[in-house]
Amino acid sequence: MKHHPFLLLLFGILIFACSPMQNDEAAIIQVLEKESATWRARDVAGHAECWHIQPYSRILVSTTEGNTYDVPTAGMASVKPDQMGDGGTSINANYKFSIHGNSAWVSHDEVSISPEGAKTYSYEIRMLEKIDGAWKLVGQSIHAYKKEEAPR
Repeated sequence: MKHHPFLLLLFGILIFACSPMQNDEAAIIQVLEKESATWRARDVAGHAECWHIQPYSRILVSTTEGNTYDVPTAGMASVKPDQMGDGGTSINANYKFSIHGNSAWVSHDEVSISPEGAKTYSYEIRMLEKIDGAWKLVGQSIHAYKKEEAPR
């Protein structure tokens, strides 16, 4: 019983120490979900809010056909609505975070669902930085795959 107050104090410190990272994880997920939704909704302004283009920013996309594209990042802030998605939705899962101060990278799986219900699958790695207290995307790597070919 003598250790009871010490254990409560230790437990409180651990909860307090973990909270900032959990807050960052939640804020990052919110940005990633917003970026996906605004792309599909052709919301140019909302999508641009998710990005902060840096000189080292890069977007790499691999297709299921084996092609790779180096997408110009400047377009994230000035993309035209007809170049964006055409509705549908997405489901992100299996988030894995590496957060160090104002920099983070996150990997996740995404299922994109077209307005007609067709699904495409990808593994995604996103690079973010905290700019003026808000997490922003600075780069990403998207690798589409066919569900039956996904490695386990």
